[in-house]
Amino acid sequence: MNIGEPTEIMFPRPGAEGPLGAADTVPATLLVVAKSPIAGFAKTRLAPPFSPVDAAYLAACALLDTLDAMRESGIRHRVVAWTGDIDRAERAIELSAALRGVTVVPQRGDSFGERLANAHRDAAEFGVPVLQIGMDTPQADADLLTRSAARLVATGDTVLGPASDGGWWALGLTDPRPAQLLTDIPMSTSRTGELTETALRHSGCRVHALPTLTDVDTYDDAIAVAAISRGRFARSVTDLVTARTPVPL
Repeated sequence: MNIGEPTEIMFPRPGAEGPLGAADTVPATLLVVAKSPIAGFAKTRLAPPFSPVDAAYLAACALLDTLDAMRESGIRHRVVAWTGDIDRAERAIELSAALRGVTVVPQRGDSFGERLANAHRDAAEFGVPVLQIGMDTPQADADLLTRSAARLVATGDTVLGPASDGGWWALGLTDPRPAQLLTDIPMSTSRTGELTETALRHSGCRVHALPTLTDVDTYDDAIAVAAISRGRFARSVTDLVTARTPVPL
């Protein structure tokens, strides 16, 4: 995951999530760490071959799919740690509407690790344990999120979802304090997942593995994830690739 530098939130602050439905059965908080999908600010490694606007559009699609999965999951509390100006985002109107259904808190901190640690602390105020994900795994559907949160509750400790590039796509904690370890771990490297797991174990956490996923950072990632997912992201990748493919004479 690569969130970028924090900026002021520029949309009306949504209220807390709505009344619990019958599906809201897992007593946990789902935390999504997200940045405004602005051209040149979000998913910059997709450009080229996609344009900066197309890359940001795909980021918006992935985030909307993630927010759908969050809403449809059986996880009781839903929090988004946000950075960036939503008015400049691709699909800004849809994102604003989707965010009204969750609790939105601003990201705090200078480094990515600091923002992750602070986001865990902020989300824990709404209920522990906290399962944190990013906005670049649109293949993580509601069922996977619900099962991951249920595993976190059942273990009573820590879950970590490895990413195929050596990072991680999900981190679940029953106590937000170990998240402070993230401030000293290099992010967005091929060893981020390994270093995160080692630090957690050294702090006394028992780490239980979630399924390995591919997060979307590069063009090849986008193609691979679109092939196994459904929703806006998969359709948009297909449309953009088709538009770039020359028509045979």
